Amino acid sequence: MARPEDAPAVAGLHADSWQRHYRGAYSDSFLDEEAPTYLTRMWTERLATPTQTSTILAEYDGELVGLAHTFLDKDPRWGALVDNLHVRHTLKRQGIGSQLLALTAEAVLQWSSLSGLYLWVLEQNSAAQAFYSARGGQCVERDDVPAPGGDPARLNGKPACFRFAWRAPSSLLMDHDHQSGSLNA
Repeated sequence: MARPEDAPAVAGLHADSWQRHYRGAYSDSFLDEEAPTYLTRMWTERLATPTQTSTILAEYDGELVGLAHTFLDKDPRWGALVDNLHVRHTLKRQGIGSQLLALTAEAVLQWSSLSGLYLWVLEQNSAAQAFYSARGGQCVERDDVPAPGGDPARLNGKPACFRFAWRAPSSLLMDHDHQSGSLNA
């Protein structure tokens, strides 16, 4: 689980992921000039007051390589919201994202055995959509992307996103101990 002192590393990983995958949907000026500070502030606050959330970090050789942040009681219909799932770009396709989803499902089921799980993914991020589909997520809705911090100038036009949902998060459970022997999540 994440601690307040992890905020700078978490924000750095998050900013790098946004800069790589959110171009076109988010404005370049926001991604390049504002996002690191915006995310550092956001993560400092989140990790200082982790009420009804779960933040799971994946480390390799003492360095942060992935994170999953979930609001456990977000929506009465869809359940827990995976608000952030990011893996260091050089380590994608190594099972880290699958492990983070499995650990998130465990946390959600410990919170409420009846909860579903969902997340939003940018329409332009077809690789993430394929990842969630391969793990049993169902695309159930399309909506406009909310502007970071409520500022529409941080978006390019009106980008869209898809809600992917798991009615039964238990479908994400796996034997994550055997995925990568030296990964600590």
